Amino acid sequence: MDQLQPQELIIDDRENGIFRVNRRAFTDPAIFEVEKREVFDRSWLYAGHTSEIAKPGDFITRRVGGRPLILVRDRAGQPHALLNSCPHRGNIVCRERAGSGAQNFVCFYHAWNFDLDGSLAGVPDEASYTPAFDRGAMGLKPVPRFENYKGMLFVNYDRDGEDLIAYLGNAREYLDYMLDFGGDDVEVVPGSQAYSMKANWKLLIENSIDGYHAVPTHYRFFVQYLNDMGADNSAWIGQRRQFGIGLALGGGHSVIENPQRRTPVMSTAEDELAQIRARLVERYGAERAHRIADFTRNLFIFPNLILISNWHTIRTWYPLAPDYIEIDAWAALPRDESPELRQKRYENFISFLGPAGFGTPDDVSGLEGCQRGFATCRELEWSDISRGMGKEQPSSQDELQMRAFWRRWNALMRGERGPTDCSDRPHAAQRAAAE
Repeated sequence: MDQLQPQELIIDDRENGIFRVNRRAFTDPAIFEVEKREVFDRSWLYAGHTSEIAKPGDFITRRVGGRPLILVRDRAGQPHALLNSCPHRGNIVCRERAGSGAQNFVCFYHAWNFDLDGSLAGVPDEASYTPAFDRGAMGLKPVPRFENYKGMLFVNYDRDGEDLIAYLGNAREYLDYMLDFGGDDVEVVPGSQAYSMKANWKLLIENSIDGYHAVPTHYRFFVQYLNDMGADNSAWIGQRRQFGIGLALGGGHSVIENPQRRTPVMSTAEDELAQIRARLVERYGAERAHRIADFTRNLFIFPNLILISNWHTIRTWYPLAPDYIEIDAWAALPRDESPELRQKRYENFISFLGPAGFGTPDDVSGLEGCQRGFATCRELEWSDISRGMGKEQPSSQDELQMRAFWRRWNALMRGERGPTDCSDRPHAAQRAAAE
């Protein structure tokens, strides 16, 4: 990495409460190459949701961790994650974004034919091959690891990595809150938000779990729009502003959690939301219903998945260069809610996270501005992420959740595969030095 070692990318002085990141972590192509190998090739990555391939023959294609994939449900109803590359000459086999009722996949280049489970179904003029041609080994290759957590489909390219449940660890509690919010099964609804950003992928992580930037960056939304929509915005701004907490969940995962504030949806669909709340109490009990319904959360699953409860959003992103990422986001909503409530949720989603919304364009502008500012990284080497390090319990406006990501990232970049202490507690060496 051009004479800058991984241990020199982070200053983590827990005793004095100073945390800084060298800005070359956002700009250096050599660092980016190590990230692809040590982070993306060895972590569980979100690929899709079972509701997107609900019936046999349903499929979607995605690029996940740099690889083109086919997510498909076979004739027996079993989901598969297949590498979308023909074992013959490498061409992309399925060139459609999504479909239903598929019977097979045919490579347009030489017409090799594959069944929905990936097995090779037919080869033109197969007699031209010798007896050594191993038909059974020439199907579409499955990803090394593929697991389903409550409908969320994850892949891992490290065959020897830990299983998904262990990987999620303490984040499972909060992931369950996010998925149980409707009291019924959650589905990813048709349509998606796909966009790109001329910024480093780690900036979007910081931004997605950063309560500090919300009001100054999105001032028009919180001050003007909410007021115009008849929602009480006093919990967001001014002296009555409510602050939640930030938590490091281990493994680089983290969450910011705030008391539920009034939204336009809550102001216009009170009766149906009250019915949903009653079903939550009936299904889970009063205490768990309270934990599910009375808080909003931005949950980060390392390395590139965020769930945002205020807009019921699943968002993931993949870097193509140190200064360029592609982002995909979907709305995850209860399967059986009324068309009227679903429309209100759409409108709420679009108003903030849509392409012409109040939130996403602001964030893109801000993060691309950071990336342009990193051109000064030789003169201004460090970004500070120290906010809240001196607190027993950092708030959602502090930066513990970002430090949790960076600590795990730094460990992986240094080749450390075991557990990472992502808290703000001083290390024994730092305590000894202080004494």
